Amino acid sequence: MSDFAGMEDLLQDFLIEAGDLLSGVDNKLVDLERFPDDLNLLNEIFRGFHTIKGGAGFLNATELVTLCHLTENLFDKLRNGELAVTSEMMDVILEATGSVREMFSQLEHGTQPHPADPALIERLKVAIAGQPVPVAVKAKAPEAPVKAETPGGAHEPDWNLLYSAVTNAPAVREVKPEPAKADIEVIGPAPVEDPEEIIKHAIGRRSSDRPGASAPGGRREGERQRDNSIRVDTARLDQVLNLSGEIGLTKNRLNALRSDILSGRNDTETLHALDLAVGQLDLLVSDLQNAVMKTRMQPIGRLFQKYPRIARDLARNLGKDVELVLAGEETEIDKTMIEDLSDPIIHLIRNAVDHGVEDAAERRANGKPEKSVVRLEARQEGDHIVILVADDGRGMNAERLRAKALQKGLITDEEANTMDERQSYNLIFLPGFSMASQVSDVSGRGVGMDVVRTNIQKLNGSIDIRSQQGKGTTFIISLPLTLAILPVLLVRLGEQPFAVPLSMVREILPIDAKEVQEVGGRATMVVRGEVLPVLPLAGLLGWEQERTPEYGVLMQTAELSFILAIDSFAGREDAVIKSLDDFRPKGVAGVTTLSNGQIVLILDMKEVLGAAGDQRGVARSSLVKKNVPALVA
Repeated sequence: MSDFAGMEDLLQDFLIEAGDLLSGVDNKLVDLERFPDDLNLLNEIFRGFHTIKGGAGFLNATELVTLCHLTENLFDKLRNGELAVTSEMMDVILEATGSVREMFSQLEHGTQPHPADPALIERLKVAIAGQPVPVAVKAKAPEAPVKAETPGGAHEPDWNLLYSAVTNAPAVREVKPEPAKADIEVIGPAPVEDPEEIIKHAIGRRSSDRPGASAPGGRREGERQRDNSIRVDTARLDQVLNLSGEIGLTKNRLNALRSDILSGRNDTETLHALDLAVGQLDLLVSDLQNAVMKTRMQPIGRLFQKYPRIARDLARNLGKDVELVLAGEETEIDKTMIEDLSDPIIHLIRNAVDHGVEDAAERRANGKPEKSVVRLEARQEGDHIVILVADDGRGMNAERLRAKALQKGLITDEEANTMDERQSYNLIFLPGFSMASQVSDVSGRGVGMDVVRTNIQKLNGSIDIRSQQGKGTTFIISLPLTLAILPVLLVRLGEQPFAVPLSMVREILPIDAKEVQEVGGRATMVVRGEVLPVLPLAGLLGWEQERTPEYGVLMQTAELSFILAIDSFAGREDAVIKSLDDFRPKGVAGVTTLSNGQIVLILDMKEVLGAAGDQRGVARSSLVKKNVPALVA
């Protein structure tokens, strides 16, 4: 039973408001470390803890009140000039905000928060007293019970016990250890004192994983559940209400005209009035659709605000001086996309801090400032949102990337010899690819970038790379404004239409039988010097090919290029996607209805290709000039 019976609504309101406040405090703390004498920052952080403490007191969350009160007292002395900000003090303050967030997680589950770590409380009291803050002593993780010995002599942990520790439930089945090649990325936050928590962080999250989920300061416990609430400006709701009223009036006008026509009035004046009313209804419905879409749009700054703390913690752990600069926080994006973007961006920032930027000594040797800058920017370009993650680090070496991929057996010599720089950069998206010489707490297992790309593609987006040696690397994510409406190209097999995402379409080509060449037993075409496989849509869907395709759609993502052979096409449409919740065939992203009432399947091209054959073979086909593999016979 909940500890907050009868107060659930108040609890939820508190968690939303306090969560935003705490995220803001985290960012201000990162700024405070750079500007320790900024009185405005000190006052704002003080007020944040004071407000959280007040709400917690109303809910009788005594332990949360105690922790916030101590932190508030510390900031009261800092803002009054009685104490000065030090690195050790910042560490204990950030540890306190982490503990507050853990308490929020307990509140989300309807339970009163447990007391904060006594050692943290003691360090806060020492800091308030103006004494040197002792370095936190981390408890050593107890050795996991030994279950079996591997051929290499190393012992395996008792996976049953670990399963129980993670799920807080008895293990009902034997949990077999995965082979060494099944990457388990162990990237957790700073070590914790509770042994059970140590086990939870030690086993990490598996690579079905969402990237960055286990990154230092990554997705926090209280953020794992999808937030289904949304904040909407009342002006936008007023616009929706006004449009609904206008549509109601137009509906009444149409009903009156319908009665007139049924009673025999079909003169020119009546038909003209009907035409005007239908035109007005069309305009109003379009305006209403746009207004409703705007209610789903949220400033991306609400997503960005968690990242400065993450970058700060990781840089400090790695001994680097990194500043995360945010831009375009007011850019609006579909609310349903925000949570799905969280982990990919975390991984890209982690990648920039760990791999992209150099340490201080290397930067000095190269004539660069010791402080490196990672830039996270969002902007709207047409009907797309563009997100940039850029660093001023060492850049990427295409030759080294190709050599590493060859060493790992991910590409062949022939493929390596035909790759340009852009194609070489895209090698980092191959599963299992990593440039790290050894596995660390941050990286080295080859898990992450492939999942980043996959998650971006699930949002009907794309990711591209620009890099210059010695200057830095930029990752460019392009996303549609909303997932509710998808621009599609309508293609046909015979008379049956299908919809493919327009974001993948580069051009439409006539297929001339004389231009189709057989390479390696597969049909290919040369487009501007590049050999591309020709994949008949009928073959991909398992249909019988009734006639020779007349047109080809050149489709491309970050690393995938091919020609989709079709019978004809019927133009483009902005499809309103309707999902298939109860029954979703593989390769079908959803359905839409055309203006004539016909229902059309929207194809998920990645799944269609995966169902027809080895997708990675198609990805490589865009890189190979000879012996081009194809997916269908």
